[in-house]
Amino acid sequence: MTHYSTLHIHTDSGIQTILLNRPEKRNSLTHQLIDDLTQALEAAGTNPQCRVVIITGAGSAFCAGLDMEHLREMSEGSPSDPRFAADCQADAENIAGLLRTLYSLPKPTIAAVNGAAIAGGMGIATLCDFTLSVPEAKFGYTEVRIGFVPAIVSAYLRTQIGDKRSRDLLLTGRLLRAVEAVDLGLVTRIVPEAELMHEARALAQKLLRNSPSAMEATKRLLTRFSDRTLPDDVEKAVLANVQARTTEDFREGVRAFLEKRDPQWPSLEATKETAGRR
Repeated sequence: MTHYSTLHIHTDSGIQTILLNRPEKRNSLTHQLIDDLTQALEAAGTNPQCRVVIITGAGSAFCAGLDMEHLREMSEGSPSDPRFAADCQADAENIAGLLRTLYSLPKPTIAAVNGAAIAGGMGIATLCDFTLSVPEAKFGYTEVRIGFVPAIVSAYLRTQIGDKRSRDLLLTGRLLRAVEAVDLGLVTRIVPEAELMHEARALAQKLLRNSPSAMEATKRLLTRFSDRTLPDDVEKAVLANVQARTTEDFREGVRAFLEKRDPQWPSLEATKETAGRR
């Protein structure tokens, strides 16, 4: 089995458990973790020894979204630098590729959410076929708080909970608890922390009793239903993700977050200046 520097993978009796293994960084997403998880999921999809995939996080969080060093690098690049533009495009496409791989995986997936699932981490948690969560877990698409756009995840979220509820989560950037995530249909069931992995494996065992080919055919059918609009939506989302990285609000939002202060949005100041000249 391939070794991944950011993951720990264990396969037993048809169940493959993928552990996001950066607990000191709350399993936040780096280039390496995105690549590792994408490759691990692709491998699971073709591995005859794997029939169900469980994804969980090491430590106190499931996944806290993009790594702050990753965000810092994005905010410090020059939009006029062709290399920066190419890096932004590649990065956005990599994130989109990860979510697309997870969403369309031909085998059942279970997220065992052991703690916070934020931004891209919430996308990973809720795009699994089943999402079990501890009561204390918090979820949220918090990108707007740092001047970023929750673009790629929004394409999937609208298919899950509809336009109006998506606008609430994406525009406010608010955090929600597991019980509300259940009400929205984003979490399947709340499970006590001590029982989380036991319940995830018990669910996996139930799935193992089903016909593998029938489940795969069902998943492919469901994916085809969404293929009528989702690929175009994701393409537009990737473009919006790239464009958001070039804005002054994003740069200020990341600086303010790292400096633990309230942001002073350049776009707001520009609006005030324009109004003052009228």
